[in-house]
Amino acid sequence: MADDDQDLADRTAALAQAFINAIPHSRELGMRLVEIGRGTAEMMVPYDDRFIGDPTTGVMHGGVMTALLDSCSGAAVMSHPEAPAGTATIDLRIDYMRPAEPGAEVHARAECYRVTRNVAFVRAIAFTHDADDPVATSAGAFTVERGRSGGEA
Repeated sequence: MADDDQDLADRTAALAQAFINAIPHSRELGMRLVEIGRGTAEMMVPYDDRFIGDPTTGVMHGGVMTALLDSCSGAAVMSHPEAPAGTATIDLRIDYMRPAEPGAEVHARAECYRVTRNVAFVRAIAFTHDADDPVATSAGAFTVERGRSGGEA
């Protein structure tokens, strides 16, 4: 059974990374999947001078944080045990806590904590070195698009 679980985890990770690579802005930002679980995901984006929002401080632009939190949240939805065939963002609220450290890659961790018939709910954080010192937090709602085998009429 452990081999089957590992095969499923490997397939899920491969699908999530393919999803990331298929989105042009995610690919251009260099987003990478770090870890994926049952309704959880961690992704990262490397520091790049192209992503600087404030040239005087070298701080990464908030739009990069938004894209990272959104993509990571979508990956968490897609990896949920009640896995939808696809998802799209309905609503995403982001609270920026502090600037990301210049020169540091930024990570995001997301948890899909509830799935209803049509909507999945996700919490996420973005951080540089310590998840207990977030750069930003988010709460979002995402569509649940079930495949034909999902039993939906």
